[in-house]
Amino acid sequence: MAISKETVLCEEYMGKFPVISISLKGIHADSYETARELATRIINEEASQKQYLLESDRLTENDKERFTELLKRDMSEAALYSSLRELSQLLQKHHDSKVILLIDEYDVPLAKAFEQGYYDRMVLMIRNLFHQALKTNDSLEFAVLTGCMRISKESIFTGLNNLRVLSVAEVRFDEYFGFTDQEVRELLEYYGFSRHYETVKEWYDGYRFGNVEVYCPWDVINYCDTLRGECDALPQNYWSNTSSNDAVKRFIREADDGATKNEIERLVAGEVIQKEIHQELTYNDMYSSIDNIWSVLFTTGYLTQRGRAERKKLCLAIPNMEIREIFTEQIMEYFKETIKKNGNAVNAFCDALRNGDAKEAEKRLSDYLRRTISIRDTFVKKPMKENFFHGILLGLLGYKDTWIVSSNEESGEGYGDILVRSDEEEIGIVIEVKYAEDGRMEQACMEALEQIESKRYEEKLLQEGIEHILTYGIACYKKRCKVVLNVDGHGEVTGETDSPCLSV
Repeated sequence: MAISKETVLCEEYMGKFPVISISLKGIHADSYETARELATRIINEEASQKQYLLESDRLTENDKERFTELLKRDMSEAALYSSLRELSQLLQKHHDSKVILLIDEYDVPLAKAFEQGYYDRMVLMIRNLFHQALKTNDSLEFAVLTGCMRISKESIFTGLNNLRVLSVAEVRFDEYFGFTDQEVRELLEYYGFSRHYETVKEWYDGYRFGNVEVYCPWDVINYCDTLRGECDALPQNYWSNTSSNDAVKRFIREADDGATKNEIERLVAGEVIQKEIHQELTYNDMYSSIDNIWSVLFTTGYLTQRGRAERKKLCLAIPNMEIREIFTEQIMEYFKETIKKNGNAVNAFCDALRNGDAKEAEKRLSDYLRRTISIRDTFVKKPMKENFFHGILLGLLGYKDTWIVSSNEESGEGYGDILVRSDEEEIGIVIEVKYAEDGRMEQACMEALEQIESKRYEEKLLQEGIEHILTYGIACYKKRCKVVLNVDGHGEVTGETDSPCLSV
């Protein structure tokens, strides 16, 4: 409705031009043949909305036969290539006005083709379609193409020399890529959710387009819809429901060198990284190097700019809590995969816990985990930090086939972090995890042990007839940890106060 206030713009354009509007998002297929069929149907559907052309007294019978070809499901490849140009010409002839062409998600077919192995054939199809619609089309007033990746001109845009590219780094139209802060405030107030403003900002704000910081519209709208059904609903990761997160997954798995791992740690901690961004990539180049993946993460919204360092270098950061959660989830998934490759080390850690050797358990835990990407603590609140380390321990303990590991199970007067039952012997283990905000890990371990005792977390195991129960307090702070075993109601300190801590 705000557009209607731009009266000069509306008088010049509104209702003055025939429009062809298509989205290529639906071209998602495991073979080229199926993809071409889907592309044909998109043209069929757009043409079917303009069947009034068959009644036009400005079109000849030959023109109408050409239009009828656009409605056929068995359209030839040559007819598909020229379809948008043909439709433009017929619309111009009927309306006596040039055509505006809108193509949304232009890069999706290329992404799917790359994943499924028919990329070169899809490049040829899209290139021919675009060349005829955009280059040799005298009936075109102008066209707008939108997508995530700024595909290299050497691929689908060969021969098109009149493109005006507006990327996320450009100032022009910057605020229109998302919701501004003022718009979000007004939207929350309208629905009576103003008290959720800080949560919405923390989770869904942070994207910088040009010189403006914006919120992700999809997330804000979905969270407001969720709040309408449950007024105290917690924020969710709506992004994951619309994306495979393949770029982050590949990034985590290909970060082999120490420098890149350190950069990931800094990003997740809320810091800024300077990187040279290459926005014109082919899909064949996207994952060919870790440097190119940085560019992919930026153009697809997993990273955003926090300013420009040099002409080609940008300052990059994770925009908000939602995207940070995607990074940590992928790091955790990768962590679980590496557990299977280091069975001996994980077994040694579990055996140390079973044998009551807190010092060895701490050493094994540190030695095993410090070689991988760590999650630092500066970005999130204490409960979330504890949850992360909690998840790490669950992954390690779950490696033992003969152990039954439960998380947050009701026992005694509360819910213990981790309870372990051993099938092969009557041994139980109770673990309480603490994050030492002040770095006093020994004290945090003692608090954990006191909580186990006061809340009687071992009661569930006792009720099951397990008499030999070991209770541990595990505290973490940044990249250090401490493991303390309770011995006759007293903590047995390991003596390793500065050992490297849980890292992923």
